[in-house]
Amino acid sequence: MDNYDFHFIAIGGVGQSALAKILLKMGYKVSGSDITESKYLRLVEKLGAGVYIGHKKENIKGTPKVVISSAIKEDNPELIEAKRLNLEIIHRSDCLKYISEIFDKFIGIAGTHGKTTTSGMVSFILEKMKENPAYAIGGIIPELNTNANADKNSKYFIAELDESDGTIAKYCPDYLVINNLEADHMDFYKNGLADIISVFEKTAENMLQKDNSKIFINIDNKGCLEFLKNTKFKNITTYSINSKSDYCAKNIVFSELSSSFDVYCKDKLLGKINLVIPGLHNIYNALAVVCLLDGLGFEFGSYYKYFSEFTGMGRRFQLVCDIKGIKIIDDYAHHPSEIKSTLDAIKDIKRRKTVIFQPHRYTRLKALWSEFLDCFNGIDKLYILDVFSAGDKKDETYNSLNFCIETVKKGIDAEYIEGDINTCAEKIAPELKKGDIVLTLGAGDITKIGGVINDLLSK
Repeated sequence: MDNYDFHFIAIGGVGQSALAKILLKMGYKVSGSDITESKYLRLVEKLGAGVYIGHKKENIKGTPKVVISSAIKEDNPELIEAKRLNLEIIHRSDCLKYISEIFDKFIGIAGTHGKTTTSGMVSFILEKMKENPAYAIGGIIPELNTNANADKNSKYFIAELDESDGTIAKYCPDYLVINNLEADHMDFYKNGLADIISVFEKTAENMLQKDNSKIFINIDNKGCLEFLKNTKFKNITTYSINSKSDYCAKNIVFSELSSSFDVYCKDKLLGKINLVIPGLHNIYNALAVVCLLDGLGFEFGSYYKYFSEFTGMGRRFQLVCDIKGIKIIDDYAHHPSEIKSTLDAIKDIKRRKTVIFQPHRYTRLKALWSEFLDCFNGIDKLYILDVFSAGDKKDETYNSLNFCIETVKKGIDAEYIEGDINTCAEKIAPELKKGDIVLTLGAGDITKIGGVINDLLSK
């Protein structure tokens, strides 16, 4: 019988699979299970993982450490079996912490928004510079076709640090990027932003244990400024667009789906960055990467050109199709600030703008109801799908139908579409017109709708 070092329950998820891939590449024996097939599951299988479809107690073989996420329920048969066998059960955050301690330099990318793009961007650039980074990211880097990599010669380990369940306080990175701090994950953070800042303060306190650790932070963000008022951590590099900071983006130029800007360090011009991904939020992401790379000791001239080769991350302003003059773009945006940033990226495009929005979690929709209602100004048509509950209990008041009613009152041409993704696509596809730019927004299964619409329009 095989005796695995680690067994991942739900190994097919983007986060779990990233950790599994790194362990496999570092020589560990890994197994895992998931309910259905997925591209992530098959990728870890190709690397040698023992993979099982369906959760069954028989999938636990030998005496592995069993890795779970916050989504795994107590009645999971593999979790029950692991407890019966008295195996070590660790949260995925503990597994990430374990991995982070293998490498010489641990780089954490954090904040309410922009983590995936920023961590993907810095990993991609270090790959292009032949620095052989290790990384674990919550999305696929298209140019590299992976969300994780490592080998025993990797010096830098880049990880996207999730704040949603407070586990970020476990980590002790050498370098920490904080893009922004805003109220989110209201099912966990009952006091909103104050609780989030408190968790980040604990992470910063951990970093005091390390010599020469650094924090890079966006001081145009109010939540980040609140963090700076309270933290005891002093080795901080600031970046901004609108404020006096260590690094600053100036002379910003936007074109239809790209941008450029000059980077200044303490009023000294370093040079120009060209991006082929749109939006002000991506300028902040890129500026954070410049701060980080400079902090690691790299010269601006050795990396600036690679920004123009980075085309974004899967599900981050990702072009799904361009069919019959209709361009469909998919984006993970599910928080009001993310939605505003994404829509701001297309505000100057001279096309009819259609948005298909699937709210994610009833608790988030309720907590940020007013903010969501202010998201969709400046678009031509809004389709609102049913809430993707992600395990939340249905709310009879704060739901998609009532959200649509309130959105219409604000003068938005909005329409509630009921049903599954295929049903919604069948209703929306005939309404689209040549020249439209269509954004599909949300963190649930709305990511599938662009492909379904493409198939319908192809007939």
